[in-house]
Amino acid sequence: MLDIRFVRENPDVIKDAAVKKHLDPSTIDTLLHVDEERRSLIAKSEALRSEQKKTQDREKATAIKGEFKELEAQLGEVEKEFNRLMVLIPNIISSDTPIGKDESGNVEVERWGDIPQFDFVPKDHATLGKELDILDLERGAKVAGYRGYFLKNEGAMLVMALMQYALRKMVEKGFCPMIPPTLVKGAALFGSGYFKGLEYDPEVDEIYQVATSDKEANGETSRDKKFLVGTAEPSLLAYYSDEILKEEDLPIKVCGFSQCYRSEIGSYGKDTKGLYRVHEFMKVEQVVVSKADLAESDALQKQMVDISKEMHRELGLPYHLLQICTGDMGPGKYRQYDLEAWLPGMNRWAETGSASTFLDWQSRRLNVKYVTKEGEKKFAYLLNNTAMPSPRPFIAILENFQTKEGTVRIPEILQPYTGFAEIERKG
Repeated sequence: MLDIRFVRENPDVIKDAAVKKHLDPSTIDTLLHVDEERRSLIAKSEALRSEQKKTQDREKATAIKGEFKELEAQLGEVEKEFNRLMVLIPNIISSDTPIGKDESGNVEVERWGDIPQFDFVPKDHATLGKELDILDLERGAKVAGYRGYFLKNEGAMLVMALMQYALRKMVEKGFCPMIPPTLVKGAALFGSGYFKGLEYDPEVDEIYQVATSDKEANGETSRDKKFLVGTAEPSLLAYYSDEILKEEDLPIKVCGFSQCYRSEIGSYGKDTKGLYRVHEFMKVEQVVVSKADLAESDALQKQMVDISKEMHRELGLPYHLLQICTGDMGPGKYRQYDLEAWLPGMNRWAETGSASTFLDWQSRRLNVKYVTKEGEKKFAYLLNNTAMPSPRPFIAILENFQTKEGTVRIPEILQPYTGFAEIERKG
């Protein structure tokens, strides 16, 4: 969410961002009209309240009270519309963000590693997983349904090795490790921008809602709706919601290991084979809370991306770094970079990391502030980055390090965590 004063003063800048993000720019005009009506009603309400306090005439006081009540009802309806529109207003875009209509407009800014050349036809991860008895998609579908899967034997060990490696890397880089809740209230998801509007909409929000009612400590049925997170980001950000931090404690760097759940409703029918797109997986996520300083925020984003690149290099996975264009960015994002690893068996690049800065767009929703040394309260700038998801790096390792004999070599950096250097065929 943006500061309404910023919207009033910069409507053309925000309309431009809306157009470039394929959003309706007329929403800004509608918001400003509603905001004007809202401010007028607030002014009238305050004038009536002042008049009510001054008057000694009982009959006049009663009339003012009735008028005030009617005005408050009007203001309540206008406030609802104002809030509905406010959450639809997109963030501004960094000056270096490429302009494009969709993912085809993303720009490659770096490439590392050689695409492996095989003297045999490389297999995809689904075939390798079945032959090595480390991945069971058939029983996954039987037990969990569409996009369900079982990791087993060395496959389970390999994924846990990736998570342990990433978590240790984060700690070495100064990030506080956390295992956050994956069952959260709607406020955490709204605050981080995972609801498109004020409330959860199952038609557009790729979030699972838990149907079972929860109980409060006193035994009463909870009124809070609960949801499963698609990443640790909402939980980690909401950890600081409604708090006022100290400037000297910033930046705060945390990382979260969690299970992640995504309904993938917008991806129905896409990538149906294997683990490329699944409903649940594990991930280590980075989150940073920084001062409202653009230069510092930019530097922190670069640091986060550099850590992800370092891990890809240590794993030996060829990758390229993309700067995401306006048409492929979310409404709240100011700048975004994606890392993609090469998958020989699938003959494609695959997103294995995404780093975004939001400025104060999320912190205004979550009410995350800090107090400066001069005593001024400001909304913090928030950043996040995928340190390590479980499915696609797993895919990349199987497909990049497969051998002609049908085995898979394990990257040396992971061997202390797996306890083995190669996955061999059974029997």
